[in-house]
Amino acid sequence: MFTAVTSVPSVVMRVYPDDCDAFGHVNQAAFLRMFERARWEVLAVGPGMEAFRRSKTWPAVRKSTVEYTAEAFPGDVLQYDTTLTHLGRTSFSLHQTARREADGVIVAEADSVFVCVGETGRPSAVPVEIRNFFGTRPSVRAGAVQHLLVRDVATAVDVQGDGPAILFVHGFPLDRTMWRHLVAPLTGWQRIAPDLRGMGLSDVPQSGRYSMAEYADDLAALLAKLEVEETVICGLSMGGYIALEFVRRYRSMVRALILTNTRAEADTPEGKAGRDEMAQLVEREGAGALADVLLPKLLSPSSLSAMPQVVEHVRTMITGSPVAGLIGALTAMKDRPDSTPSLQQIDVPTLVVTGREDLLIPVEHSRTMADAIPGAQCTVIPEAGHLTPMEQPIATSRVIGEFLEALG
Repeated sequence: MFTAVTSVPSVVMRVYPDDCDAFGHVNQAAFLRMFERARWEVLAVGPGMEAFRRSKTWPAVRKSTVEYTAEAFPGDVLQYDTTLTHLGRTSFSLHQTARREADGVIVAEADSVFVCVGETGRPSAVPVEIRNFFGTRPSVRAGAVQHLLVRDVATAVDVQGDGPAILFVHGFPLDRTMWRHLVAPLTGWQRIAPDLRGMGLSDVPQSGRYSMAEYADDLAALLAKLEVEETVICGLSMGGYIALEFVRRYRSMVRALILTNTRAEADTPEGKAGRDEMAQLVEREGAGALADVLLPKLLSPSSLSAMPQVVEHVRTMITGSPVAGLIGALTAMKDRPDSTPSLQQIDVPTLVVTGREDLLIPVEHSRTMADAIPGAQCTVIPEAGHLTPMEQPIATSRVIGEFLEALG
């Protein structure tokens, strides 16, 4: 785990009337603007505002969130502290706080993710000047996502709780946050949820290699870094493909297996052609176009109409992943091996979970897979599509919790 480091020099700025809304409060747009200005002021006292331009790169904002904790008014003097929380090859993340000098109260916090973009519009290495200024060891705050160097890839991972380990592997084109509501009730377990290479907040690998074997090797190396010798592994969709590969390659590390909304078969020729078409769409029109195509297939009709927060979460995950990572994952799925012959060799407790309204992998496919695995259980969750853990997190968590409890 990364050790904490001190923040870079603080910046002090005053709140002016034009920073506030009609009621005299600092509004959201103003705080985003002030946090951005504070970042540039920090650079001004360090390598200078031209540091990125000198390296012919630009820090494009991939994601930024602001949390308000107290009100701020015209005339308030705010101290801005900036801390590096992630440093990858082409990306970095900053945590900022705005503290009122008069009483020491934190009025807002911001978390921002940046990707350095070169002159061609493609990801470029974080400039050496920036690395040296912020330091090379990110700080990990309690409850914050960790970034660990795994097989030369800066990998984002959430680790919660203590006890036996359970590793959650997200599907395509999602990220680790898809598990958040499901894992919360699973107390008594160390819940590990990483972003796969090139997805979410994990870096795009410089090697450009993507395959089920690469993903599985990444997970094994991550567990070793976390000093986990044995784990339950739970994978959804593409995460299930990876879980099956993991069992083949690292059987001694697997205590039990949970396969949700996934299949064992390799892609058909038609399926492979569909992967290629999707990769071409992403390369041509970006991740937003992929979200438009996939959302009606990933979620059940009832979820699409009655769960706007889930719809928006899924869209945010899809559009937040780098194009190179999405294309790499499509290639890995297209080229994945057929796991059907190895199902009979699985000798760990196995749970298969699916949604009754899954349009991508029908219920009968899941039942057939469970029948092929010795002693496997199969549970069908009502009113859920392909993203059963997100659409019905309480029911899915209960089923998984009962399975885990039976492990003893």
